[in-house]
Amino acid sequence: MYTPRLKTKYKEEIQPELKEAFGYSSVMAIPRLKKIVLNQGVGGGVAEKKLVESAVEEMTKISGQKAVSTYSKKDISNFKLRKGMPIGSRVTLRGNMMYEFLDRLISVALPRTRDFRGINRKGFDGRGNYTLGIKEQIIFPEIDIDKISGITGMDITFVTSAQTNNEALELLKSFGLPFKN
Repeated sequence: MYTPRLKTKYKEEIQPELKEAFGYSSVMAIPRLKKIVLNQGVGGGVAEKKLVESAVEEMTKISGQKAVSTYSKKDISNFKLRKGMPIGSRVTLRGNMMYEFLDRLISVALPRTRDFRGINRKGFDGRGNYTLGIKEQIIFPEIDIDKISGITGMDITFVTSAQTNNEALELLKSFGLPFKN
């Protein structure tokens, strides 16, 4: 049976490193990656429903898993937004799909970003989760530049079982995420 490269790396290299570095007594206390959530808001989705549909399609191609539409929770008159209107797309990755996506993100997508000097360390939330904003979805090789309606960004959230930002930073660093110094 096939296991993703980063899943094997976590079990064989990262777990022992983190156990030694932070002095965990149990293997279950070692931080792990629980899930990766991709989220894309479509600003023009209020006026044009096709934009949300294409966002869902692109997100499905990028993640390799079916994405779903997100809907507004309340009316906002300034944006001509009504409750229940589609305004974006999201997908949650767990297990092998999560490790495959992370591998593609680190080795293929991030190096294709223009003027890339590493990702910012300020995206931690205080509970060991990290959110990374991407300005262009075209950094993913699955997206055909000729067939997209417009360049949109997305947020990628890494949800970990770490208790502190420092633990989560070390976990994500050891997976290979290129943080700025």
